Amino acid sequence: MNIFENIEAKDIKGREVQLNDYKGKTVLVVNTASQCGLTPQFEGLEKLYQQYQKDDFVILGFPCNQFKNQEPGNEDQILEACQLNYGVSFPMFSKVNVNGKDAHPLFKSLKKELPGLFGKNIKWNFTKFLIGPDGQPIKRFAPTTLPKQIAKHIEKTLP
Repeated sequence: MNIFENIEAKDIKGREVQLNDYKGKTVLVVNTASQCGLTPQFEGLEKLYQQYQKDDFVILGFPCNQFKNQEPGNEDQILEACQLNYGVSFPMFSKVNVNGKDAHPLFKSLKKELPGLFGKNIKWNFTKFLIGPDGQPIKRFAPTTLPKQIAKHIEKTLP
């Protein structure tokens, strides 16, 4: 199963992206927030991206404001905060919902394929999903899992 099949998302600049374009890469999908206690994880995520991008690894950041209003800004404000404060260079997307009837199709699929300990809902910002080069979801990581702890799982998927 290719999780990206027939799914589009708007990047943070409002351009439509076919997520199937990421097939062939190892992908880490993260729901992010720039005003969360876990926001400093952007630094670790950027380090992972810098370390493995040459090996066809990419991080896709999806801002979400569903958890205590921790991503209230517009796309320009979000991008500015990510780039200025953490040097984020991996692809960021427009704000999405990850839970509920209006959840983005990618997150609906990821939650179905990789339910969490307490069901299918995402409980907080910085929940992470690792997807293999074949588009197959591999592992879900809790919000408190630090990016450096995911490196060993990324390495298993690389050529």
